[in-house]
Amino acid sequence: MSSTAAHTGTTARRRRFSAAGSILARNEPMLWLTGGGLVICVAMIVGLLALVLYQGATTFWPVPVVQIETVAGQIHLGEVTRTETYLPADTEIEALPDAAAARARRTLAAEDGQAVRRLLRTGNFELTNEHFNWISNLEEAPAGETRPDWAIVIEREAWGRFYGLPAAFLIDGRTVTEDPAEIWARFDRHHADARRDRVAGETATAAEDASSRAANAPRYALVMNTSSGQQQTLELNEIVRAYPANRLSFGQKAGLYVGRWFEFLTADPREANSEGGVFPAIFGTVVMTLFMALAVVPFGVLAALYLREYAKAGPVVSAVRISINNLAGVPSIVFGVFGLGFFCYIVGGGLDQLFFAEHLPNPTFGTGGIFWASLTLALLTLPVVIVATEEALAAVPGSMREGSYACGASKWQTIQRIVLPRAMPGILTGVILAMARGAGEVAPLMLVGAVKLAPELPVDGTFPFIHGERSFMHLGFHIFDLGFQSQNSEAAKPIVFTTTLLLITIVSALNLAAIWLRARLHRRFVANQF
Repeated sequence: MSSTAAHTGTTARRRRFSAAGSILARNEPMLWLTGGGLVICVAMIVGLLALVLYQGATTFWPVPVVQIETVAGQIHLGEVTRTETYLPADTEIEALPDAAAARARRTLAAEDGQAVRRLLRTGNFELTNEHFNWISNLEEAPAGETRPDWAIVIEREAWGRFYGLPAAFLIDGRTVTEDPAEIWARFDRHHADARRDRVAGETATAAEDASSRAANAPRYALVMNTSSGQQQTLELNEIVRAYPANRLSFGQKAGLYVGRWFEFLTADPREANSEGGVFPAIFGTVVMTLFMALAVVPFGVLAALYLREYAKAGPVVSAVRISINNLAGVPSIVFGVFGLGFFCYIVGGGLDQLFFAEHLPNPTFGTGGIFWASLTLALLTLPVVIVATEEALAAVPGSMREGSYACGASKWQTIQRIVLPRAMPGILTGVILAMARGAGEVAPLMLVGAVKLAPELPVDGTFPFIHGERSFMHLGFHIFDLGFQSQNSEAAKPIVFTTTLLLITIVSALNLAAIWLRARLHRRFVANQF
């Protein structure tokens, strides 16, 4: 009986060892390792996209306006944009009044020495020279936070946002009412007219007489009281948008959210690009990407056709292929320097000497422009198109070529009617990769045409309709400008995420269009393969 049990135990151990060996034989550990690597990569990508989507999508949602009083007697009115914990310095506590300092020490003892502070967007820059204020819970007065019922947020053409309480409504400099509800009703009634008067005044020509321009002069004004007791008069035609933040219903908040998005997508930027819209940047990004694709595809496909279909293997062809592969690893800023020196200074300067000599020394084509930027990025993405096209051509079965030759077709007829149509999905894959890389490049564009603000679009309704010499705005450069060159970085930070989300959406839309076309071509020709 014992020998039977021992034999059974030995058999079970052998089976377990055999199962473990079979798992190793099937490379199961590598399966888990590679699968885990894929999961980590996907999680990183999804996490990044989720962060951009959340931050970008919530940027324009209106938040309440709070009024906070400090123990020093200061009153701040604004929107809370960020909350964080920190370790306060001893000097910060010692600067508080005695009672507040004692309360702060008790708070820190209960919270392991950590305090909470909030970043309040207070605006009113022309009065305070500040856009934001940090307010710690140690310096807040007890029960010092309120939400004023008639706190108004005003978005202006200049000076950024204004926060205050309505004091009076003026018509032609005369006070009409001082009641907050009536002030707001009159603002709603006259704001659209005041904005139309501003547009009419901007379109008035210098030839118009003074009386005609005076008819468009602002007649309405809003008097606001700030939290510090100052008073400011704001012309209605300078106000882009205003709303009582603490009186909005959910439907009104949703309408304001949609209106801000519409402005962002269709309007020009203002306040050093930190407010307003990005339509010129959207337009410039799409036009430059399309120009780049039109430039890189013909040259890339022709080069790949020669290397794959015509050129004979040898040291020269090998050197060309090695050079193409090395070119793909060159930093993008090097292409920018080349584009500036060759396209802008040599080619553009030569065109100016031949055709625009009367405009010199002011360059026409001898400086950065969307045409030179597109060609520079075409060079940058050329290796991608060549390699993808070569692989697509190599994937076409040789039997198709032989069958075409057997039917009496020439080499070019075979390439044109047999090889290229069946390689087109692979070629479009290279185009997709090139567009995705080119649309997001920033470093070369800073040298060959992208600017902070372009007053004119590169494509418009004036002859010759396409102006390749004009500078342009680009969403990638816009993100760089907001993130690193804005004088109001805190106000620009939410717009950075929103612009990033918009750039990802545009690149994805362009890629999806190319993917859809590739799928149609694949369905058309895959059934004909033999």
